[in-house]
Amino acid sequence: MSGHAHDGHHHAQGPQHGTGHGHSHGDAHDPADRRRIAVVLGITSVVLVTEVVGAGLTGSLALLADAGHMLTDVVGLVLALVAAHLVGLPSSKARTWGFRRAEVLAAAAQALLLLGVGGYVLVEGIRRLISPESVASTGMLVFGVVGLVGNAVSMAVLSARRGANLNLRAAFLEVLNDALGSVAVIVAAAVIALTGWLRADAVVSLLIAALIVPRTVRLLRETAGVLLESTPAGLDLDDVRAHIVELPHVREVHDLHATQIATGLPVLTAHVVVDPDCFYDGHVPRLLDSLQRCVAEHFPISVEHSTFQLEPAGHADHETGRHG
Repeated sequence: MSGHAHDGHHHAQGPQHGTGHGHSHGDAHDPADRRRIAVVLGITSVVLVTEVVGAGLTGSLALLADAGHMLTDVVGLVLALVAAHLVGLPSSKARTWGFRRAEVLAAAAQALLLLGVGGYVLVEGIRRLISPESVASTGMLVFGVVGLVGNAVSMAVLSARRGANLNLRAAFLEVLNDALGSVAVIVAAAVIALTGWLRADAVVSLLIAALIVPRTVRLLRETAGVLLESTPAGLDLDDVRAHIVELPHVREVHDLHATQIATGLPVLTAHVVVDPDCFYDGHVPRLLDSLQRCVAEHFPISVEHSTFQLEPAGHADHETGRHG
């Protein structure tokens, strides 16, 4: 006996099956999100070129580090735009979820790029801390201000939607890191100009690396959790199991699994052992309603896409591939 929850629509399939499906794939990426990313991409590209020129003219590692971070931003934003387009493509028989997970792959690629940049800046910063090199502080200050203005505009473009999905969150975090990096560049330029302490450039470079790595590791952990089909954060399957078992006519729950297809799209499946009479007295549709409401409304993470297999006691004894 299989039961699925589907937007509140329930129907029976023959005398032995009660079925309903709950599919809430979420809205495709808003075209406005793609425009936001495109605008930020244009701004970031201009700032990247400006900072590369500035690093060459001033000899500043801090500017070069910020430019390297900008380069990963540009590549990451291109990936984000591609992912946003793919997410909007319809599903098919070959890809039943469409390309919803493309945004997770793009976010993971951005994080890997950021890790590479952070590692390089860390090594070069330590080298320059030991053997400082001369830096043109005035030019460094000018280019730092240009970078900060560009980042501030990009942050304003992304701020309203930064929590909508992993792609926009990753893009916003990168721009935020760049803005903080630009502030640090400005401070270092001021220190060098006022005191002549050249190691300020290396110190700021190490600070930029320190800004890059922790957030990148966090983003990698989140994307890896989705790709490894871990239980969505905030959803305790022991609580889910206990709450389902408390429902009338439910005897046991097994093969309980919860994963996340993409941002805001958790899914859950379970085999639910019910009283034998449910298959003959019309309880199945009401029970499916109760199961759907249970996982959609009772827990911190609302699971609107759930699939339940309803079965009599003893059915699990001859099932193959039982898990959990």
